[in-house]
Amino acid sequence: MSLKIAIIGRPNVGKSTLFNRLAGNKLAIVHDLPGVTRDRKETKAKFRGLDLILIDTAGFETAKDGSIEQRMCKQTERAIHESDVCLFMIDARSGLHPHDETFASMVRQSGKPVILLANKCEGKLLEDSIYEAYKLGLGEPIPFSAEHSLGFEDLYTELARLNDDVQNKEQPRKEDSTVEKPLQLAIVGRPNVGKSTLVNALLKDERMLTGPEAGITRDAVSSAWEWKGRKINLVDTAGLRRQSRITHSLEKMSAASTKHAAFMAQVVILVLDADAVLDKQDLTIARQVIDEGRALVIAVNKWDIAKRSEALQRLNDKLQTSLTQVTGIPTVTVSALKREGLDKLMSAVFKVYERWNTRIPTAPLNKWFTDVQEQNTPPLGKNKRRIKLRYITQAKTRPPAFYIFSSNPEGLPDSYLRYLTNSLRETFDLGGIPIRITVRKGENPYAGRTRKI
Repeated sequence: MSLKIAIIGRPNVGKSTLFNRLAGNKLAIVHDLPGVTRDRKETKAKFRGLDLILIDTAGFETAKDGSIEQRMCKQTERAIHESDVCLFMIDARSGLHPHDETFASMVRQSGKPVILLANKCEGKLLEDSIYEAYKLGLGEPIPFSAEHSLGFEDLYTELARLNDDVQNKEQPRKEDSTVEKPLQLAIVGRPNVGKSTLVNALLKDERMLTGPEAGITRDAVSSAWEWKGRKINLVDTAGLRRQSRITHSLEKMSAASTKHAAFMAQVVILVLDADAVLDKQDLTIARQVIDEGRALVIAVNKWDIAKRSEALQRLNDKLQTSLTQVTGIPTVTVSALKREGLDKLMSAVFKVYERWNTRIPTAPLNKWFTDVQEQNTPPLGKNKRRIKLRYITQAKTRPPAFYIFSSNPEGLPDSYLRYLTNSLRETFDLGGIPIRITVRKGENPYAGRTRKI
């Protein structure tokens, strides 16, 4: 099955040049005169092993009723509707244009995946101007030159990822059209906390070997499973001990397998023993999961035999004092042995997964950004001038990642960034997931710093 790609953008940004380069032949006319392409042109192509169907579209500027521009517009809209992916091109030389925003709105409304290409970006000086593209709300632009073969490696990487998504997509269920691919769910924790018992309880099958001995599970084991019609790839893992205590080569491989499974998962359940919640090794595991950008749920196991009030108090204290980089992590008490609390656990998993996939529309995001600065203005920089925070945009999901453009990113204190992050969590219900905020200097998208909070 071929990946169908619509190349979108205003006139003369280089759409047909890219179309020809990907097709490996000069199929579309390329000229400096804007508006040469009117009809959408399709062709099959092969790009580094990827089977593609390319659609070259017209770049209209005005679209009056009954005009040829309006018919060109409808052709472009149809191309977007029929495509799997949109390649959205802008001209880095001339900068952002009002018609770019018109096209961006059309693409956003379609809901199709978008790759943003800042074309004609042959030099470093031109790369510095592409920060404006973040205003379109289409994610991070790829510095690109269709004519000089710049950025094709990055383009291939994105297309290969999206192609895998399309190829693996299943027919949507009538009862839940959002289900396309299995949720990747990993169970992690220290040895002998009941991870394999929990997996067996969820599967309602003795799938995993269990027993009182610590360290029975040595490798990550994956099981296909469904919960209330939702497909899940459930992965049991070996228990993780402190790094200093791991000496045997087999245990090193088991630890590496566990970490790989956790870091490749979308949601991770950290299983704790109710009698020893969030000890030093538990905190280490939790921090590693968060640092990798995974969504985290804490399951307090063996609740049927626990000293409940004491365990909850210890857990809350540890979360508040030792795991402050992510607030609102969902915690669920379970008994894997007696199969209690499992529905609550899985409900928490899918709720945090939805948060992990959250994309906030540009308008409410920037309204919040304005309001939060009015409530607490940014501090003065080292030059005694007020730090200006110009605007914010969400670049990615999974986890949500945001770019803030500032006049002085180096001068913004950590305390103010924490204030923004906490307000963002509270306003848009993003508790329990990592948030990435990158503060960048307005005139250079590659300057700045990334904070993991």
